[in-house]
Amino acid sequence: MLNIHNLSVSFGGTYLFEEVTFRLGAGDRVGLVGKNGAGKSTMLKILSGDIQPDSGTIAFEKDARIGFLRQDIDFIPGRTVLDEAYQAFVEIKSLEAKIEDINHQLVTRTDYESEAYSKLIEDLSDYTHHYDILGGYNYVGNTERILLGLGFKREDFDKLTDTFSGGWRMRIELAKLLLQSNDILLLDEPTNHLDIESIIWLESFLKTYPGVVVIVSHDKMFLDNVTNRTIEISLGKAYDFAKPYSQYLVLREEIREKQLATQKNQQKSIEHTEKLIEKFRAKASKASMAQSLIKKLDKVERIEVDEDDNSVMNISFPVSQTPGRVVVEAEHVTKKYGDKLILKDISLLVERGSKIAFVGQNGQGKSTFMKALVEEIDYTGTIKLGHNVQLGYFAQNQAEHLDGEITLLETMENAATDTNRSKVRDMLGAFLFRGDDVEKKVKVLSGGERNRLALCKLLLQPINVLVMDEPTNHLDIKSKNVLKAALQKYQGTLLLVSHDRDFLQGMSNIVYEFKDHVIREYLGDINFFLEQRNMQNMREVEKKTAAPAQPAKQEKAKPQQSFEDQKKNKTLQNRLSKIESQIQQLESEIQKDDRALAEHPEKLMSDASFFSAYENKKKALDDLMLEWEQVQEELES
Repeated sequence: MLNIHNLSVSFGGTYLFEEVTFRLGAGDRVGLVGKNGAGKSTMLKILSGDIQPDSGTIAFEKDARIGFLRQDIDFIPGRTVLDEAYQAFVEIKSLEAKIEDINHQLVTRTDYESEAYSKLIEDLSDYTHHYDILGGYNYVGNTERILLGLGFKREDFDKLTDTFSGGWRMRIELAKLLLQSNDILLLDEPTNHLDIESIIWLESFLKTYPGVVVIVSHDKMFLDNVTNRTIEISLGKAYDFAKPYSQYLVLREEIREKQLATQKNQQKSIEHTEKLIEKFRAKASKASMAQSLIKKLDKVERIEVDEDDNSVMNISFPVSQTPGRVVVEAEHVTKKYGDKLILKDISLLVERGSKIAFVGQNGQGKSTFMKALVEEIDYTGTIKLGHNVQLGYFAQNQAEHLDGEITLLETMENAATDTNRSKVRDMLGAFLFRGDDVEKKVKVLSGGERNRLALCKLLLQPINVLVMDEPTNHLDIKSKNVLKAALQKYQGTLLLVSHDRDFLQGMSNIVYEFKDHVIREYLGDINFFLEQRNMQNMREVEKKTAAPAQPAKQEKAKPQQSFEDQKKNKTLQNRLSKIESQIQQLESEIQKDDRALAEHPEKLMSDASFFSAYENKKKALDDLMLEWEQVQEELES
């Protein structure tokens, strides 16, 4: 499906990668990995045709369709979420307009015996057949299914895209790509703006994707769950193995160890031969033997060991001073943006040394609560910080607050105090900014480099309570591992928002889920939370299908009410099945009429009663589709 041969790209005379070769076929789900700046996003842009390589060839299968999820998106203002998602069906929407226009003409025109009228009927048959082949009767349902899977609610469908944040707009763009049925799907950091539930849904979707999927991601668990192949770009070379990321790391290390052992044995043999050459050179009788050994040595193909870029950050978060036992006490915290309620009556107490993870869907209030905690926004209720508490806050968009017009060194020096100003160069070096790098302007840094700089800057202030909102965004896997190790060793209190399950594993001892304006506490780590949520989901399914169980003490619902709910649910299910059967019957009749029009245009074009019945069927179908949607919504609620 896709062949890359001897691909090379250089910037400023330095190769980003050189003579890279690989082939992708249907069913390949590739994790494209490497350090920030290795060339992953550049490779995606080359595959999508956005930029051209310096040399090499790219051969695609004929008529292969490529979908590319970019980090920068631009929507046309004035469209709703559904309108924007329907842009995935350009051909279907075009056919829909043509079919509607022809149907209107067939009803209003009276020149039944003209060639033009006959041509309209032929066109209608062709367009309807093509519409059916393209999935015209299914695209509305598929669009809603994917939008719901990515975290949207039905009430969001008719809202303008302008009212959504960048993360939610990225989800709309992702939905469009998933709906297009592309042969090759290129995804650049698809999980950056997704919550855990949406990531799990996307994993399930991509596992069965029939075409080629190439994913640039720093989410190790996502790569392990989705990919069946890993291509790492490192120091200008590509390392390709038919394994998910974690298995690939083990395999590559084994190969590297074998290469080192073989290289060591070869070096011993070479040294022994060189000693013999020196020994024989001194004797005239052995000169020919020495020359023979030299020729033999020249023909030896030296074994090379794959280079590995092991440069990583060196981070530690020292505790400034010991705070009191209670570091944060929040009571009845409520926050609204206009009429939109985000948090309602939130109360929690954080004790010294706690490691707490905040999880939940985007827009449920995690970042809002953190902003209230650090007094970035107004709210009602109270939040009290304990004795000697010194907060260190890393915002989700922390990197965006950096001044792009000054250098890295100036950024650090401006934030430093008299006691640590002399250490800023060493600190930058620990975060992989060395030598002339410190004189670069911030605006030329990549997203990952900006995050590293923001983390480095954070360490200039005294901290004993770390408040971190998505600190791993744009960090490569090695950098994330270093940050995770540093936070695990951190002796202070940690409040962490993250959707990265691998990063959260072993990080927290308490999980708070933000959902429907309130929070729920889970006394365990992220794995415990996911297990509990899965159990809850199973119980929700059982409630819809099984007899009502004895209610728990905290539930106010009575058994009789549960029975009534079950009875109502059964009635709605029966009604839904009946409507679906009627829809199927009408669609079959309409298709039959379309074929009849195509086969016997002369006989039917003068039959006014036929066209009247035809239009009534289409109207009835539209009414049934609307009724189906209403019953479905009532059933879900």
